[in-house]
Amino acid sequence: MSIYNRQAAVDYANTWWNSNNPAYPVFDVDCTNYISQCLRAGGAPMRGYPNRNKGWWIRGGTWSFSWSTSHALRWYLETSRTGLQAVKVASAWELKLGDVISYDFQGDGRFDHTTIVTGFNENGEPLVNAHTVFARQRNWRYTTSPAYSDDTRYIFFHIKDSFT
Repeated sequence: MSIYNRQAAVDYANTWWNSNNPAYPVFDVDCTNYISQCLRAGGAPMRGYPNRNKGWWIRGGTWSFSWSTSHALRWYLETSRTGLQAVKVASAWELKLGDVISYDFQGDGRFDHTTIVTGFNENGEPLVNAHTVFARQRNWRYTTSPAYSDDTRYIFFHIKDSFT
């Protein structure tokens, strides 16, 4: 069993929020790759190699879809019962440092952005970091993003504190 080190995940997120770690590939749409790196820095265990459709992993110049794609990570977090695991919670106010938010900006059921909670504002609302467009300590709602619409839907994932 391993423990999720939330502070290590946040420290990584704050170190690399506006640049790319040369130890990892960079994608045109890099948000989920960045979040996966943060989760990994926090000690989240990888599993599933070499099947790109299963598990959550990066190794040998390739990676799982859940490592790099928002929609795939959303489903992985919702369904994983071993390794990296999360629990859906009802609101942003239930999130802790190192937790993850998935965004469906069009409201079409396809999740297209991922962020990590790195702080809280004076009202207790999560602040998040992200890539694709570098963001640090941004309000979790993303209402100032050009991608935001009135149809935006969110899924809030509390990363479990220990992994089997």
